[in-house]
Amino acid sequence: MSNIFKFGGASIKNAKAIENLRKIVFSNQKNLSLVVVSAMGKTTNKLEAIYNKYIRGDVESAIGDSNLCIEKHLSLIDDLSLTENESFLNHFNSLCNELVSFLKTNKNKNTNFCYSKIVSFGELWSTVIISHYLNIQGLKNKWMDARELIQTESTYLESKVNWELTEKIIQEKLLNNHLLFISQGFIGANYEGETTTLGREGSDFSAAIYAHCLNIKNVVVWKDVDGLLNADPKWFKKTEIIENISYKEALELSYLGASVIHPKTIKPLQNKNIKLYIRSFKNPQKKGTLVNENVMNDGKIPSIIYHPNQILISISTKDYSYVFEEHISEFFTIFSKFGFKVHLMQNSALNFSVCGITSTHSIHDLINLLQKKFTVKYNKKVDLLTLRHYKTGFIPDFLNSKEILIQQSSRNTVRYILKN
Repeated sequence: MSNIFKFGGASIKNAKAIENLRKIVFSNQKNLSLVVVSAMGKTTNKLEAIYNKYIRGDVESAIGDSNLCIEKHLSLIDDLSLTENESFLNHFNSLCNELVSFLKTNKNKNTNFCYSKIVSFGELWSTVIISHYLNIQGLKNKWMDARELIQTESTYLESKVNWELTEKIIQEKLLNNHLLFISQGFIGANYEGETTTLGREGSDFSAAIYAHCLNIKNVVVWKDVDGLLNADPKWFKKTEIIENISYKEALELSYLGASVIHPKTIKPLQNKNIKLYIRSFKNPQKKGTLVNENVMNDGKIPSIIYHPNQILISISTKDYSYVFEEHISEFFTIFSKFGFKVHLMQNSALNFSVCGITSTHSIHDLINLLQKKFTVKYNKKVDLLTLRHYKTGFIPDFLNSKEILIQQSSRNTVRYILKN
């Protein structure tokens, strides 16, 4: 088994994009074992909005928005001329009915359980559609439910993979089989069979899990950019492609916030020396970026990583005592409870500051809990700017027009928290 392909939401946003996916898969089918697919473009955002309405108790509105989301997928099905196959439509409709039924009848009030259940339908819908489309176009494949393959612990969000059990199941069901498989990114299931999620944008990680378990040679992640760029073109006009980067440097960049690679993707690939290619589905003839063991090119091109709309929280004790390790441990327990992702931290004798973002919970609930024991100050909508392998003169112009709240520097990296 040689290759696994992963396609993100932008690459399947409409019928034209899915036909482009078909061409890429068709031209590479000889050595292709598995295709991992994300939710259709922006679907996860819409499902998150449905989840937010649902947990607020606005069930009717959540159901109405769900039906709108389903209608968009039905429109795609019509555009792809997939309305004639009864078994396919039954499969798709059963998933749609499952979501609506869940919103109407669910009794489990665990918000993380509800989140994972609701948002998982984006990947389920997209893969059912793509699997059937490829089949009628002559690319024979089998749809697989990732929840029956990737086994996780019982936590519902960013759930940890049970590697031993997952590898056993994946090898039993997928290894030594000459079929092409289509499966979902982002989702898995716990020991009770309940849906879990691997973290936002976690489909890259899913592809890495499959590759690790199947001893695949190469993973190709198809993006809307020509490879790994040294800066996000949404924010910076001048960008360069990094043609080759080591696992170590890729891991550093993903940890610092580079959006092209999911932070958990690298480790399972590096552990088995599996090559990762980042290529453009818009320009599939371009070679893109190769991630492997080679460290010779690391640091030749400086990188800029820009994270807007972060939250800066500064915590101190109420009695002016030092901030000790036990305090920091308590802070991180609270951060974990509220899904707060820390991107930068800094401490002094009396103060501990973190910059990050929270996804599924209210920042006000987090702050209120901290304020019961500590003095808390916070700034919303600050920006985090990271310069990796920076050089003299390698400073974005807009840095000069913003107030610097925190600055950190090391041998290879400078980081700024900026006030808008």
